Amino acid sequence: MAGSASLAQATEGGVSSWPLGIEIYGMGILPPPGTYGQVFVGDYLADTLRDNAGDKVADIDLRVTTIVPRFIWVTEQQVLGGSLGFHALLPLNDMRLNIKNGPHDHKRGIGDAHLGPVVGFHHSDKFHTAVGIDFVLPTASEYDKNDLINLGTNYYTAQAVYAMTYMDPKGFNADVRLMYDYNFENQDTHYQSGRELHADYTLGWGLGNGWVLGVGGHAYKQVSDDQCSASNCAAAAQVDAADGNRGSSFSIGPAVQYASRDGWFLSAKWQDESGVRNRTDGQAYWLKFTVPL
Repeated sequence: MAGSASLAQATEGGVSSWPLGIEIYGMGILPPPGTYGQVFVGDYLADTLRDNAGDKVADIDLRVTTIVPRFIWVTEQQVLGGSLGFHALLPLNDMRLNIKNGPHDHKRGIGDAHLGPVVGFHHSDKFHTAVGIDFVLPTASEYDKNDLINLGTNYYTAQAVYAMTYMDPKGFNADVRLMYDYNFENQDTHYQSGRELHADYTLGWGLGNGWVLGVGGHAYKQVSDDQCSASNCAAAAQVDAADGNRGSSFSIGPAVQYASRDGWFLSAKWQDESGVRNRTDGQAYWLKFTVPL
């Protein structure tokens, strides 16, 4: 959702192209053929920046508020027995960062677009899976490598996706969206963020009246070093000092969903981060609304 020139932690700027933990219930279900609209609303608050050992290196005040409209089209086409679909989303971000006894920055505008194909499989009434690949495009309305924060990463990302959902309106519910990111080089900074493995998840219990109550969050691990050549990359010394700037984090918190008889869904989640390395440490609130168009 954001980038940072001065706070080069983990991936460039200490951020990922995917907003960690944004997905809630129903991650692996591709609906029947048709068009659908989703809106995600999120608020991320962080007061600490942590280093390679998990120690605090700066007191900060970071707030990222985002509204993410998403369009989903499920076709009649079958691929290997599954339904072929496509999706696209474009975040609208408002970002504020203040470093204690240091600089501050504020930006508002369009972030990086995500789009790609997906194939969904319905193994039973309760168990569903989906596979796809997302492409993240550097479409942010503003980017400056010398600014403290940015609305986008300024590089392309290819993201492989595998999602699963087990849904029982009167019992156990479980969702996971597993993602593997390959990040291309930022041509303005000559910095290439490492590959990332991460998952959004939820667990819950259906009450039989449309409500599901449970927990959710994310797990994140950077699995390769950042690359930054000393000849043309200003952050080379910092990358070397941090042994590749690999990041990690985990979050968990309460999650709830309501499914209406009219076909719309509303989900909400709060998540608190722990085990953070080379990233900001904070909390996030997410709302997700899905409706047939």
